[in-house]
Amino acid sequence: MDFRDSDTITGPSSEDVLPDTATSAVKIVIVGGFGVGKTTMVGSVSEIRPLTTEETMTQAGVGVDDNSGVESKTATTVAMDFGRISITEQLVLYLFGTPGQERFWFLWNGLFEGALGAVVLVDTRRLEVSFDVIGRLEERGVPFVVAVNTFPDAPHHPVEALRRALDLPDEVPMVDCDARQRASSRDVLLTLMGYLHALAAPPG
Repeated sequence: MDFRDSDTITGPSSEDVLPDTATSAVKIVIVGGFGVGKTTMVGSVSEIRPLTTEETMTQAGVGVDDNSGVESKTATTVAMDFGRISITEQLVLYLFGTPGQERFWFLWNGLFEGALGAVVLVDTRRLEVSFDVIGRLEERGVPFVVAVNTFPDAPHHPVEALRRALDLPDEVPMVDCDARQRASSRDVLLTLMGYLHALAAPPG
């Protein structure tokens, strides 16, 4: 991971304190299938030490969890990831990363409570794991953008081909990103905020 170790819990440091200038806070959820980079994105972009709930994968998941394409993955989020980023001096985003394994999806109900929007992380090596994720967001009526995480060995497809494969409406933004990079992950969040602003703007 490209962020600081979060295993040891200590008291809040000066960087963890919410800026005095902050006047608005928005809850954003980072979703996606198993192993698409949700924990990495939250950790790379968070201005505070991220809270993670990663546990070592065990034999209990064999035959239950689908780890096709990410067989080398040894840990997984079992509850949520949490981070925070200040978009401006006034606007703060609280980031909640969801677990990707289907057996933990019952936790999504609580994580989506009060969320203004979502980022769907996609791995082009395993597009099929994104279908149910996007379907759940559409059922809930949660606005979202799609971020294609550029894994080194992932195939590259034209945006329109990916949009058709995911059955995305034209108005839903789709962007490339590298979830390991703070600037790239921040750009994804800015795209989401721009989309949410456009949705809230009066017609005309």
